[in-house]
Amino acid sequence: MGSSEVSIIPGLQKEEKVAVERRRLHVLKALKKLHIEADEAPVVAVLGSGGGLRAHIACLGVLSEMKEQGLLDAVTYLAGVSGSTWAISSLYTNDGDMEALEADLRHRFSRQEWDLAKSLQKTIQAARSENYSLTDFWAYMVISKQTRELPESHLSNMKKPVEEGTLPYPIFAAIDNDLQPSWQEAKAQETWFEFTPHHAGFPALGAYVSITHFGSKFKKGRLVRTHPERDLSFLRGLWGSALGNAEVNRNYIFDQLRNLLTLRGDVWRRTVANAKYIGRRIFAPLLRLQQSLQRERPVLEDEGGEPNYNWLTEMLENWTRTSLEKQEQPDEDPESKGSVSDFLDFVRKTSICASKWEWGTTHNFLYKHGGIRDKTMSSRRHLHLVDAGLAINTPFPLVLPPTREVHLILSFDFSAGDPFETIRATTDYCRRHKIPFPHVEEAKLDLWSKAPASCYILKGETGPVVMHFPLFNTDACGDDIEAWSDTYDTFKLADTYTLDVVRPLLALAKMNVRENKKKILREMRNAAMKDHWDKMRLKSCGKHFLSSTRTEMGSSLVRIWGIS
Repeated sequence: MGSSEVSIIPGLQKEEKVAVERRRLHVLKALKKLHIEADEAPVVAVLGSGGGLRAHIACLGVLSEMKEQGLLDAVTYLAGVSGSTWAISSLYTNDGDMEALEADLRHRFSRQEWDLAKSLQKTIQAARSENYSLTDFWAYMVISKQTRELPESHLSNMKKPVEEGTLPYPIFAAIDNDLQPSWQEAKAQETWFEFTPHHAGFPALGAYVSITHFGSKFKKGRLVRTHPERDLSFLRGLWGSALGNAEVNRNYIFDQLRNLLTLRGDVWRRTVANAKYIGRRIFAPLLRLQQSLQRERPVLEDEGGEPNYNWLTEMLENWTRTSLEKQEQPDEDPESKGSVSDFLDFVRKTSICASKWEWGTTHNFLYKHGGIRDKTMSSRRHLHLVDAGLAINTPFPLVLPPTREVHLILSFDFSAGDPFETIRATTDYCRRHKIPFPHVEEAKLDLWSKAPASCYILKGETGPVVMHFPLFNTDACGDDIEAWSDTYDTFKLADTYTLDVVRPLLALAKMNVRENKKKILREMRNAAMKDHWDKMRLKSCGKHFLSSTRTEMGSSLVRIWGIS
């Protein structure tokens, strides 16, 4: 278990410092194998952008090839947004075994089915929580279907390899959706939220809580009620909650809700205890729920401005069309995960969350905290955390703070659209907050975006060097970039992803790493040399400062005390 107190400490958390220091030893060994001599290990960060399943599969390809080429062992930080977080978290649940990870990917996409009953069980169970939101539904009913997996492990389970330094330190990005107005107006740094195997919190505030207590209830900086640590399935849903715009997401959710009442009998038996005559027991309460929502609750409106409860109406119509054989299932073991009342409560809560469009609800661990001056942060009882891609579709803001001392950033962009939009957005963010970041003229970015190459090296007078790798590029795709983008559209459902679709994408991502290995090694070598000379200059400045200080102190003592 982690600390039961809120930590407000500028700079890195103690656990991260120790883990990164241990990682340095492994990085130095890896650099030596790559024929790069270094006294000090440069800090290299690999970033993965969002992009749904496309990003998930491509990021796996990048990690796999970096491991194959000996490059991943020289990386200190791995950070991701949205679909890339699914790939990065999989690296740790497989203990860094890329062969096992690829075998698992092939297994998942060689079959079309997913375990609907188990996903529904998890969703119904989550609906018992006071902080249930659409993120729970999205995680267990949509993302689990997209990725065809339902991991039950936790972020804290990743501590061992991270603390031993055998794997890079992972950072998973989200944003505080309640601060979206501040982000739109001023690109507020406080908007960004991060998760690691040790902590969760706001890096701009230096405010964190132990990852094992994320979701628990705090007041005035103290733990007042413990909740179980959220599993990776939920967190993946939170990190990847923006596969599309609101309309696309709404359709995903409502499609799942519409289909719930046409489930096969075996799914009902695995999900609901004592399911006999379930049709007669559910239909009337659902009808009352529809009437209640129409009468009392705020509603989503369709394009014509009319209340939109079509999905619930269709649920009821589907149910009336379902055969008696499906509706009236035999009794099932009462020790099953849910009950009829649990199911109804789940539908009710999901309906209310959909009507309010409520996502990512969790207890605010900064509630009533006296050490936080900003009342916007400490007055709210709840946070609403969502996909960081709604701000910037790659996690630059989490690795750019000087406390992480990153020298080289490998930015893998899995966007289907303009692969330089993340560079534009990050440039604007850094300009507003005076953060060193390579500046590229807008005209040059426009030119690059028309026919992107596989690698761009961006350098500024200060700050880290950025290597930017567009997934779909002319070097690998030739003139067919648009065709590749259409094939791997962000909004494309998992049903269309077969092995024949997955393999080319995986191969493309690997090729982008392999073909740019020499460039990556060159920049790693430059970073190692720069880090060495920077430390030499600091040491030299320190000696000069001490010498000057001693001389000035000596002169002062003579003047004041007559000491010679």
